[in-house]
Amino acid sequence: MNAPATAVSRAARVQHVVSPGGVAAWLVEDYAVPLVAMEFSFAGGGSQDPAGKAGAGALLASLLDEGAGDLEAEAFHRALDDHAIRLSFSAERDEFYGHLQTLSRHTEKAFELMALALNAPRFDAEPIERVRGQINAVLRRESADPDAMAAQAWRRTAWAGHPYARSARGELGEIDAVTRDDLVSLHGRILARDTLKVSVVGAIDAETLGHQLDALFARLPAKAQLTPIPEIAIQGLGRRIVVEYDVPQANIRFGRPGLARRDPDYIPAMVVNHILGGGAFTSRLWQEVREKRGLTYSVYSMLATAEHSPSFIGSTSTKNERAAESLSVIETECARLAAEGPTAEELEKAKKYLVGSYALRFDTSTKIAGHLLQLQRDGFEAEYLDRRNAEVEAVTLDDARRAATRLIGDAKLLVAIVGRPEGVAEQAAA
Repeated sequence: MNAPATAVSRAARVQHVVSPGGVAAWLVEDYAVPLVAMEFSFAGGGSQDPAGKAGAGALLASLLDEGAGDLEAEAFHRALDDHAIRLSFSAERDEFYGHLQTLSRHTEKAFELMALALNAPRFDAEPIERVRGQINAVLRRESADPDAMAAQAWRRTAWAGHPYARSARGELGEIDAVTRDDLVSLHGRILARDTLKVSVVGAIDAETLGHQLDALFARLPAKAQLTPIPEIAIQGLGRRIVVEYDVPQANIRFGRPGLARRDPDYIPAMVVNHILGGGAFTSRLWQEVREKRGLTYSVYSMLATAEHSPSFIGSTSTKNERAAESLSVIETECARLAAEGPTAEELEKAKKYLVGSYALRFDTSTKIAGHLLQLQRDGFEAEYLDRRNAEVEAVTLDDARRAATRLIGDAKLLVAIVGRPEGVAEQAAA
């Protein structure tokens, strides 16, 4: 799918497959390499964790391949290894994902094992405690990691009282409260056909895939039983949170509300973000914070499209004695871009990069399947594959200025800093 622009469209290669049982998938047949890659998702990730049990979804995801059907954990993993099958699951904030990659000659076995994991997970006691211990080890490590601490402080303030305030990976002290019954319940509530999205790329035809889709998914519940998640605006704009921690560098997390993926100004905002902090080596923040002043090794900003609260967030780290200067430069550049918009030269360079780099999303079967899945989750049809670059190229200076104003607004940021930043004090929301 990384052919030149004059070749057949990317969208034309996407087949819409519907199984005899009504399970739908997007398929790109490709026999250049004898592989099959499948990406799929269900609505409902960490935001569906029961109250006081953050990490239930992450624990569930890590246990689906820890024994299923008649195969205990060791036997299940041996079967995967013997056939060079990669199967994994993950729980993000709003989605529960599955990932499969297999040699085409082992497709039948791969789908057999995946069907067991999806439909008949064992949730045996030993794997539950072992995986719980692994997650706790990660959480303990993050509890002493300044960057993770800054992200946590920012998240808990931005979305106070909302499920988004919790980490989808779990929270220390809560993951231990998750029981086997919780896992069984969550599995039954989330893994359901009505929110299922599937993308497949590789050496498999539509008829074969159609029958396999039923074997994989037809036995799952027809409808998910999801807890409604309320919309929430990011709170604490203008506030600075300082978490004292004895490290030589101050780790800074900053952000404010963003734009939803289907917002008409999302593409202009994506271009604006690239100019501000999304473009490695070329962005304003990179040039002003790192190249001109040597304040940091890395600084970035990005658009995050969480379903119930899209955000514009960024991060950097710097010496404690230069934290105030770094933060001042970041805030100044945000305000300047909001007030003036980008230059014509910046706009053209950003568009050229974003158009040219799009092909990098299609250089492996797994990347293609992942991108097709994300389009489905965002509510786009396959034809968007051909339209996307044209939308980027169509962004005008007026579009960019409007998007900058909407995205950055008054440039008030919620800031969380972990370290001992000199010249930066706690500050209430403006």
